Amino acid sequence: MEIRQACSPKEAKRFNTDELRGNFLFERLFQEGVIQMTYSHIDRTVVGGAVPLAEPLPLVSNKQIGSPGFLDRREIGIFNIGGDATITAGDEDFDLTRTDCLYLPKGGAEVTFASADAGNPARLYFVSTPAHQRTKAKKITAKDANRIDLGTQPDANIRVLRQYIHPDVCQSCQLVMGMTMIEDGSVWNTMPCHSHDRRSEVYLYFDMAQGTRVVHLMGEPDETRHLFVDNEQAVISPGWSIHSGVGTGRYGFIWSMAGDNQDFDDMDFVAMGDLR
Repeated sequence: MEIRQACSPKEAKRFNTDELRGNFLFERLFQEGVIQMTYSHIDRTVVGGAVPLAEPLPLVSNKQIGSPGFLDRREIGIFNIGGDATITAGDEDFDLTRTDCLYLPKGGAEVTFASADAGNPARLYFVSTPAHQRTKAKKITAKDANRIDLGTQPDANIRVLRQYIHPDVCQSCQLVMGMTMIEDGSVWNTMPCHSHDRRSEVYLYFDMAQGTRVVHLMGEPDETRHLFVDNEQAVISPGWSIHSGVGTGRYGFIWSMAGDNQDFDDMDFVAMGDLR
């Protein structure tokens, strides 16, 4: 498990490109036959990817997690963006097709990831945060999620946002997760942009054609930075940072939030004229 420390905007504005990418970008989340995990000290968020082949992959704890079982004091949201998967949590099996999500609460259940077909393996993206109360496990499909249609064609930002792990759909302790798909002919997400100092956020960009990129904008409004992001790479956004992006082709992203509240509309909007 890779460990990443939190850093302040004062430090981040002095980072060169490699330092910026090394602190905020997750470049190699999906490796066949293994589980890749990074522990960030930003809200103690764990970001990971799993690509099980012929053998199931167990989700195991380690020293940084600090408990015998991975979910002893944590909750987790898992999205499938690949072939069919089966996730076993304790004595329960959950079958996930592409764009399905599974929420597992705190409570210590042993978890394994498996693919239905090793030739077309599942690609399981997950985010885990500390939890102080136990709720209920729940599988959520795109039809179950709360759908919000956003944007206009003149602004080139027509998109469909779906709230999966959200108080109106699935009760959790602090974790909130969903998926946004950009419509063909649109390129922008979340512009005009915002920040939310009470919550951090992680974006996984996916469903991108080969050779395309997303330019992820971050930093303080008057001191912005950018990252060029490839398919199936993720960016962690501290509470002090804006988070917006524009793509060279169609894309989607899975977003997660952790922090002081679950109020989706708790945003500090930034006027276009204030961006630098």
